[in-house]
Amino acid sequence: MKGGFSTPGDYIYFKSQVPLHKIPIGSKQWRYYDFGPKVVPPLICLPGTAGTADVYYKQIMALSMKGYRVVSVDIPRVWNSHEWVQAFEKFLDVIDVHHIHLYGTSLGGFLALLFAQHRPRRVKSLVLSNAFLETKYFAAAMPWAPVVSWTPSFLLKRYVLTGIPSGPHEPFIADSVDFVVAQVETLSREDLASRLTLTSDAASVGPLMLSDSSITIIDTNDKCAIPQQLKDEVSERFPGARKAYIKSGGDFPFLSRPDEINLHLKLHLRRVGVEPREDLVPGIPNTGDDGSSGGGGSSSEPKDDREDTDPNGDRSKSNPGGSSSNQDQPPLVPENDNYHGPENQPLGGTTMKDDDPFLPILLEGFCEKEVVLPTSFLHFLIKFLDIYYQLPFSLLTLYIINNKHHPEIRLYM
Repeated sequence: MKGGFSTPGDYIYFKSQVPLHKIPIGSKQWRYYDFGPKVVPPLICLPGTAGTADVYYKQIMALSMKGYRVVSVDIPRVWNSHEWVQAFEKFLDVIDVHHIHLYGTSLGGFLALLFAQHRPRRVKSLVLSNAFLETKYFAAAMPWAPVVSWTPSFLLKRYVLTGIPSGPHEPFIADSVDFVVAQVETLSREDLASRLTLTSDAASVGPLMLSDSSITIIDTNDKCAIPQQLKDEVSERFPGARKAYIKSGGDFPFLSRPDEINLHLKLHLRRVGVEPREDLVPGIPNTGDDGSSGGGGSSSEPKDDREDTDPNGDRSKSNPGGSSSNQDQPPLVPENDNYHGPENQPLGGTTMKDDDPFLPILLEGFCEKEVVLPTSFLHFLIKFLDIYYQLPFSLLTLYIINNKHHPEIRLYM
């Protein structure tokens, strides 16, 4: 990491609003965030080797405000794929979640696939990014794997960080790398050793009972730590999966390209039947048929220790047998007018001023008829997207790609 790292303002705000849960389950310690209406089936995010539960904070902020429930977890200290499947199943039992949708990146994508293979009744859909199907490539690159558990922490951190392609990076990618490097510094030697062991232990993903139509693959077209050959193997294994390609984003597109990643996640969740409950988001009036006021659904949650506890004792710890209400979860909308969060930025990196240049948006679907629209239609089209989220997803599937060469908008219907 070059220069000093400045903690992003939206991350500071996120930490002030969303509690970090820490619970022991057997011999494993789990750290996780759980935010959004509890009545909605959760999207569970699994990070890569260098990630923590914090790296998905932009997804938690954006999706929870749309009425989705997002659970982001740290990978605990497990040392083989069998131990992972058992530990993760116990974690789901403790937080009282039975049917899940998994979003995994890099090592997290591999672990998501393994869990879907061995516990098919619990996994309803998958979103994979920079994932792989087997570990033999990484085992060959780590001949010292048998002694990884005795390797000093600074060597493990150096090995993990040297796997991230070096610069020069675009500024938004460099910022994402800096953030992850800061997260790596918080990991213990045992955490890093267990994750590196998972990537080198002999394991591979077998056949899945899950339909390809319930899988979305999101990949970047630029250089990242996972070789292109391994990413291609994932695409070939699931030929019927929906595929989305982002022009650039590096190893951590969920941080560097959050707008596009969040859009694809929402499209995926809608397509697999997850209905958001925006009426349960604090600060948004309930428009449901029952006429009840906005508030969260109840769910039983385990006792936890939380970071960032208010020194004056204003923040209470959760009750392991009590109910959890979204009225206790403040809306993730900073008061600072200069905040440029995921929901406040124009799609595709465009600007909204008519006299400013912008990258036009290419909207593609999986249908036959092509309609070419003038760029002046952009403002209305973005508003249409907001309305579109309330319509059945069978009507149209959209993907957003930056297109610098054709000053037009193509809408495939």
